[in-house]
Amino acid sequence: MKKYIYTFALLGVFFGMTSSTMVKYPSVTNSAFKVGEKLRYRVTYGFLDAGEAKLEVKATSVKGNSRSLYHVVGTGKTLGGFNAFYKVRDTYESYIDQKSIMPWKFVRDVNEGGYKINQTYSFKQNQNKVYNGKKYFKTPMGVQDMVSSFYKARTLNMKGMKPGKTFKFKCFMDDEVFDLVIKYVGDETIKIRKGKFKVHKFVPVVQTGRYFESEEDVQFWITADKNKIPVLIKAKIPVGTVKMHLVEWSGLKNELSSKL
Repeated sequence: MKKYIYTFALLGVFFGMTSSTMVKYPSVTNSAFKVGEKLRYRVTYGFLDAGEAKLEVKATSVKGNSRSLYHVVGTGKTLGGFNAFYKVRDTYESYIDQKSIMPWKFVRDVNEGGYKINQTYSFKQNQNKVYNGKKYFKTPMGVQDMVSSFYKARTLNMKGMKPGKTFKFKCFMDDEVFDLVIKYVGDETIKIRKGKFKVHKFVPVVQTGRYFESEEDVQFWITADKNKIPVLIKAKIPVGTVKMHLVEWSGLKNELSSKL
């Protein structure tokens, strides 16, 4: 009897280990970014420099179900006189799977004019769940967070795009899963502080009940090269237009060939 119990116990352990390693994860070809990439943006309101945003891809020893990750850190802050009436100090972190560009952990620490948000999401991609520290939410495999969405979009295949083409993927934000859809508008050449760039122009596809009333409310332009870096973002707000434009970059994976 003891022999049979021991055998069944071993079989249980074996099948338990097998089931946990047989999860099929998505695979993404990433030729756009690498560890060490740093991007810095200047945020302007009208003719004034209102703030600054930075994005950095770091190495990390943290694992996602034994898988290697990128640690992406994004920070945002107001500058100069804007601190007097609406001070912003935001930090976003995402631990992103290197092979599938999906998140395993997301941290949001926001302080905007005294309005604070603190969120930590554990993405249990192998279980199709997200845990917010209090509650589990059912999510599809590969669901994105606010930061990883930016990097996932940079891995999309943009060859042979025609105006009107859309890209869609699932995103988890504020305890909700929704479809993030962006539409290709066309190719342009634009000029920002750092010179002229050949770019692809995109807009988000407006969805009922979401944040934008019109596709013209937010527009963004990304480099027409392998890096696929946003160089300019425009967003309409009730009191005007806010722009975020690239002012500094380093550690790129590829030559910035779109710069003229």
